[in-house]
Amino acid sequence: MANERVILKSGRIVRGGTSEIADVVVRCGKIEQIAPEVEILEGDKVVDCTDKIVVSGLVDLHVHLREPGFEAKETIASGTAAAAHGGFTTVCSMPNLNPAPDTVEHLQQQLDAIERDAVVKVLPYATITRERYGRELVDFAALKSMVAGFSDDGSGVQSGDMMRAAMVEAVKTDAIIAAHCEVNELLKGGYIHDGEYAAQHGHKGICSESEWQQIERDIELASETGCRYHVCHISTKESVALIREAKRRGVKITCETGPHYLTMCDMDLKEEGRFKMNPPIRSAEDRDALVEGLKDGTIDVVATDHAPHTLEEKSRGLAGSAMGVVGLETSFAVIYTKLVREGVISLEMAVEVLSEAPRRIFNLGGGLYEGEAADIAVFDLNAEYDVNPEDFHSKGRSTPFEGWHLCGECCLTMVDGKIVWNK
Repeated sequence: MANERVILKSGRIVRGGTSEIADVVVRCGKIEQIAPEVEILEGDKVVDCTDKIVVSGLVDLHVHLREPGFEAKETIASGTAAAAHGGFTTVCSMPNLNPAPDTVEHLQQQLDAIERDAVVKVLPYATITRERYGRELVDFAALKSMVAGFSDDGSGVQSGDMMRAAMVEAVKTDAIIAAHCEVNELLKGGYIHDGEYAAQHGHKGICSESEWQQIERDIELASETGCRYHVCHISTKESVALIREAKRRGVKITCETGPHYLTMCDMDLKEEGRFKMNPPIRSAEDRDALVEGLKDGTIDVVATDHAPHTLEEKSRGLAGSAMGVVGLETSFAVIYTKLVREGVISLEMAVEVLSEAPRRIFNLGGGLYEGEAADIAVFDLNAEYDVNPEDFHSKGRSTPFEGWHLCGECCLTMVDGKIVWNK
């Protein structure tokens, strides 16, 4: 019933850097009350959250849902089901689509599919340039109210003049530029990190400079224009250092990295497509710098870059497989198991980088507070399991975490008070 109260009973509420045992009352799609103990009334639906944590629904700023254009890889229905399974209540969908969301008309095709099929909240990105070709800017003013931000994800904007012009338009509309940073002329056919593993196994490497050189350029442009600038999926120690210094100088810069960059290095690779993504998993030194960047606040957000492909596309080894791995259904557990349980970061910081920071940076609203939308996830931190891609709700099965023993399972996800995943 619409007016029914749902009470999440006796969970450990983690929010704002603190935690406490409390009850959460949900009614009419909103969080009505959070209190140490709530009186149970006739007709209430009670969900026992004893020995579980209750958090604001996770937010992923970097997800590929593949629709329209590439539904064999993923659909909005399957991708958002995967998000709900992982505890995500909001995802931002990337613009690597056909048609690319570079006009209101093209974007509307995606919005119609979201309205029809999504089980969690989906905020799309528009492209920065028409068709992501880097030659002509989109109409920022026409698209701004419909999107999370602007990104040519999958392609770096090669022209500094074009990026400057984009930032000027972003400032006019108070929009965020979310940049995939990659210098094409430095790639030279590479497909994994240009490091020890590539040298030992005869693979073509992608140099770190291909990422950080464009970040360095864009930091100066963001400083000049005052643009709100977000760097996607950073993977190198130089990127961390550049962003740390830019923040110190007051540049309006934020950034994200992914669970695989924080927990793996190139020497963990195997000759399988599930270890191939862009940017690549880099050296142990890079991994450790990313962890330090997360701990000191240089890195604001953990995002998955969930990028599903078909089985055939991922079955051609490191050299021949498509770039991209899935991550929505393992993200929390990987961060909890490998960083929280091992004492690298606190549980409160994990919730910050997976939920609270992305809400704040992208002005998404919400949070685990009275009066806010009831977008909530409940996790059982004691639940242990081995990652089996056949259990995924995503169409994608390619994960570098296959076989990992993890702790921390999502047992309930709620969007606007509606339970969209319940174990």
